[in-house]
Amino acid sequence: MGNENKKAKKKRKGKSSGAAPTEVLGIDIGGTGMKAGVVDLVTGELVTERFRIPTPQPANPRNMAPVVAELVEHFGHRGLIGAAFPAIIKSGVVHSAANIDPKWLGTDAAALFGEAVGQEVVMLNDADAAGLAEVGFGAAKGVDGVVLVLTFGTGIGSGLFVDGELVPNTELGHLQLDGHADVEDWAAASARDREGLSWVEWAARVDRYLEHVCFLFSPDMVVIGGGASKSWPKFADRLEPRTTIVAATRRNNAGIIGAALYSLAQR
Repeated sequence: MGNENKKAKKKRKGKSSGAAPTEVLGIDIGGTGMKAGVVDLVTGELVTERFRIPTPQPANPRNMAPVVAELVEHFGHRGLIGAAFPAIIKSGVVHSAANIDPKWLGTDAAALFGEAVGQEVVMLNDADAAGLAEVGFGAAKGVDGVVLVLTFGTGIGSGLFVDGELVPNTELGHLQLDGHADVEDWAAASARDREGLSWVEWAARVDRYLEHVCFLFSPDMVVIGGGASKSWPKFADRLEPRTTIVAATRRNNAGIIGAALYSLAQR
């Protein structure tokens, strides 16, 4: 990595000075992996190879901060940094811990990561970041009205948008539905793997969930993202067309792209 990393450092220095930068570092923090890349915010494409480090265990603040520093160091990046995190985030502070170590509750993640990398880090919810990528550059680009981006993976993340504006931290994977206190335990992609469900069986659960959220929010479009979107053809025709339902296009890079986009918006 030595020479390659030195070249990256030389290339990336000074990108955030003067006018609004077009290249921003995005970081996507998950339960199994922490990944990053430099994003061209004109095209919405990564201009570097994505770099991934396994999430340390236990995934607590003390263990994860040095990994964020390593991600930034890998690119030698000086400038805007956005980071997507699997929790409710308000002003950089973690306010939920459904799928992360409980030691994160109340932690100022933005300050923690900022101290680790020696520069400002802008934080947001990971599903909100994925939604920003789809609204800005993906399946929902140019769509007016209410857009709901749902990520099906370990849990169910949600990004809600009204005329392109984000309504943050909706956390619709934690709704109660049909006797399930936390619907993501029943309908997330992880439930299919855990219970050995067929695609047809799992799609029936997803469809019931979509029926509920479409009733609550009357979206003009629903974008299905997360790991399950890679298998879209296996279950798409099992979903009732209550509104326009499409697969995400930014997939594995959505969190990185959305985090970078958000950091520029907060500049």
